[in-house]
Amino acid sequence: MTQHSPGNRPVHLPTAEYPITVTPTGRHVTVRIGGEVVADTDDALTLQESTRPAVQYIPRADVRREMLSRTETTTYCPFKGDAAYYTVTTPAGQTVADAIWTYEQPFPAVAAIAGHLAFYPDKAEISLGQD
Repeated sequence: MTQHSPGNRPVHLPTAEYPITVTPTGRHVTVRIGGEVVADTDDALTLQESTRPAVQYIPRADVRREMLSRTETTTYCPFKGDAAYYTVTTPAGQTVADAIWTYEQPFPAVAAIAGHLAFYPDKAEISLGQD
């Protein structure tokens, strides 16, 4: 089913053919960039979008925000909404542009990811602890 958002952008709802689920990860998640811990949490959410790789969404409170700077980058996902991006700068001075994205006002189908940040796996080391 497709609806339209302001600006006439399509809004898609998850379906049986294209499911999206958001569930508690249930494992400890640590994110490092350049060997520095950027995020550390027991409260991550796993977003599984159809056949795409699962994404860990980390609560904002469990991310070292002093290492983040918001960028001008934005994208739009018809399933999740508008995403904002952050660059990470480690204490050692390593800068990774647009390493993080977040949906500040996600669509209702994925409302649970509000207040959470996700890291690109090719820009950060994302480790999940044992079950």
